[in-house]
Amino acid sequence: MDNSKKILVINCGSSSLKYEVYLMPSKESMGKGLVERIGENEGHICQESPKGTYDLVTPIIDHQVAMELVAYALTDEKLGILKNITEIEGVGHRVVHGGEDYAESVIIDEKVLKCIDKNSELAPLHNPANLIGIKESAKLLPAVKQVAVFDTAFHQTLPPAAYLYGIPHEFYDKYKIRRYGFHGTSHRFVAQKALEMCKRSASNTNIITCHLGNGASITSIMNGESVDTSMGFTPLAGLLMGTRSGDIDPSIVFFLMERGYSSHDLNDILNKKSGLLGMTGISNDLRDIEDAAEIGDERAIEALDAYAYRVRKYIGSYSANLVKVDILVFTGGVGQYGVKMRERICKRMQNIGVHIDCDKNREVGGKPGIISEPYSPVTIVVMPTNEELQIATDAYNLIF
Repeated sequence: MDNSKKILVINCGSSSLKYEVYLMPSKESMGKGLVERIGENEGHICQESPKGTYDLVTPIIDHQVAMELVAYALTDEKLGILKNITEIEGVGHRVVHGGEDYAESVIIDEKVLKCIDKNSELAPLHNPANLIGIKESAKLLPAVKQVAVFDTAFHQTLPPAAYLYGIPHEFYDKYKIRRYGFHGTSHRFVAQKALEMCKRSASNTNIITCHLGNGASITSIMNGESVDTSMGFTPLAGLLMGTRSGDIDPSIVFFLMERGYSSHDLNDILNKKSGLLGMTGISNDLRDIEDAAEIGDERAIEALDAYAYRVRKYIGSYSANLVKVDILVFTGGVGQYGVKMRERICKRMQNIGVHIDCDKNREVGGKPGIISEPYSPVTIVVMPTNEELQIATDAYNLIF
């Protein structure tokens, strides 16, 4: 008797919608797709599955049309993943912000919808779009239970020492200004995978997970729980990223405002024109910057050094509070594939027990694997993340 269930995973943005279908509990991806340029006259949907590529350019005036197109693509006679949309028995949604309301994934009801809407104040670019995705998929699949998987949920175990800022407490009391952290679904996924790879139990293992991509964050994990993370009230805080500044002196904002920059200008600059792109003037892509550094571009060299330096600073500070570190995990586009950057980061951390094997590092490349020396007190792991699979797993475990 086949007890398999098909779970649809949806990640809905303001102008895009990513989706993937998983066969559970075998965790097999049946295919995935992306709807782009929602709200434009020339929208685009592209779906990949074992049957081939479904590709269509058509007007997509809103998210309702986008979800209808997803249903058509999923059930296309030649290139579809399903015979009928009713084969979907559960839906998992990525939701960016759950505030302090949710520390784990939940089945969506009216209370959850109100919470997501309330927390739109904390994530104005993401939560409203996530909410639209939930409502449109509910119209498409009215009898199917849906699950919200929050980016912030994993970090709700942070202690006050880690999440409170050094500002008047009334700002926390009134506006809930605190460190929330993001990428929680990814950090949770790779931490569990690293434990399995190293044959260890969460109860006696301290882990530092480095999700390094265009957006980047580091999380400190003890007993399977997040105890600190680099992103803060927003994803702007923490590491140097592709286009985000990461940590800066707050007074820089006031200094520039006094010289004619508006709050809107500075928000745009710090989020979209800073980081590796701003420092180099070349690109937000690490590969382009490494190519420029190879031919002696001074700004590229400085940016690469700064990137690795900031990562080391966070790993060092987290190791101090963890007392001991058992596993260091690299994931995300840069963490998984940035062989040279992993070496840059690890080569100066022997004093805290991080000893990278450069030959293993190059051999592993972007595959899952251990890249530390056999004598290294800290096991260094490369682990591809899969947030969609984690969302599908959460949805399956909650619904069935």
